Amino acid sequence: MKSKTLFIALFLTIFSLNVFSQDKITISHQPYIQALTDSSLSIVWVTNKPAVAWVEIAPDDQSHFYAKERPKLYAAKYGYKTVGTVHQVDLKDLKPGTKYRYRVYNQEVLKHQGTRVQYGNFVATDVYSKEALTFTTPKPSDKVSFAILNDIHGKNDVLTNLIGQADMAKTDFVVFNGDMVDALISEDQMFNGFMDTAIKLFASEKPMYYSRGNHETRGPFAVAYPQYFPTSSGELYYMFTQGEACFIVLDGGEDKPDTDIEYSGIVDMDFYRVQQAEWLAKAVESPAYKNARYKIVICHMPPMGGWHGMIDIERQFVPILNKAGAQIMISGHLHKHVKQMPTAGVNFPILVNSNVNLVKAEITPQKAVFKVVDQQGKQVDEISLNPLR
Repeated sequence: MKSKTLFIALFLTIFSLNVFSQDKITISHQPYIQALTDSSLSIVWVTNKPAVAWVEIAPDDQSHFYAKERPKLYAAKYGYKTVGTVHQVDLKDLKPGTKYRYRVYNQEVLKHQGTRVQYGNFVATDVYSKEALTFTTPKPSDKVSFAILNDIHGKNDVLTNLIGQADMAKTDFVVFNGDMVDALISEDQMFNGFMDTAIKLFASEKPMYYSRGNHETRGPFAVAYPQYFPTSSGELYYMFTQGEACFIVLDGGEDKPDTDIEYSGIVDMDFYRVQQAEWLAKAVESPAYKNARYKIVICHMPPMGGWHGMIDIERQFVPILNKAGAQIMISGHLHKHVKQMPTAGVNFPILVNSNVNLVKAEITPQKAVFKVVDQQGKQVDEISLNPLR
């Protein structure tokens, strides 16, 4: 009888531990920086349970994070705190050229009936035994350094090796130029494929800008992609400035005709590129673009290669960019290194980065230099631009 009682007690203990461990809210994918400007940014992260979310920020001074209550900035929309598992907090009215410390926080929402809400446990990034995460807003600067990589297709070892060729302490931001996975199947597959590695290497504290590739349009989870990578325009094509440069990030969509059997009738990329061209024509008339000393275009697929999507990019985007004085387009997609200098139809050079190289760029008032390096840091090629004024 005694042994039976002990067995039952042991079983109940194990069962309760399993239940509590399954029910515990956790941050399943750590925070990362998106849509950075000199006065704003978005912080995105994921929990395993629906929850409300907020960010606490503090100046980068000598005080401990717990020295006083820090401002709380909530994930909210239409006057409601947002309940979900994918959390985006938009920070605004930040000071340019300023370093901030931050932590992210969640409280689980167990039940919401009428006006009554039942809350569960809290979870947060650590600021007690670890240093708080930080970010720095850009300032008007004579020098900007950044790195571009593409077509990783879920190879985390290649991603790690390439980021290792960039001096991240001196790198202001990173551009993912598409096809970071073969297809988007699920949230976990996307994070396991590249984002968890990116977060570990840099993305919790350094901004990442993303140009969607054609492989990010594929798979059942593709429609959820924009939720994880917000932009300043609210679209997957957008513009940002850093230092003396204005960057236009384009979304080339798919590479085959919309009617191709591979897409099962689910895409409308031709019309999407028409809409995007309308936006682009307005974007290049903005003061941010017109007054920039360097005009740089990022687009996963280049206007070369002869496939439908690339032909459409040349037809829809290139005439606008030619007229607007774009200086360079940086692309991927071809899985090989190509440097095409200006032609009769394209007034600017196109630098196509391979899937095993990294573009390291440095912009100064005198020159913009784009160096292509391999996984061992050996230089493969280089292209330079002079400022427009």
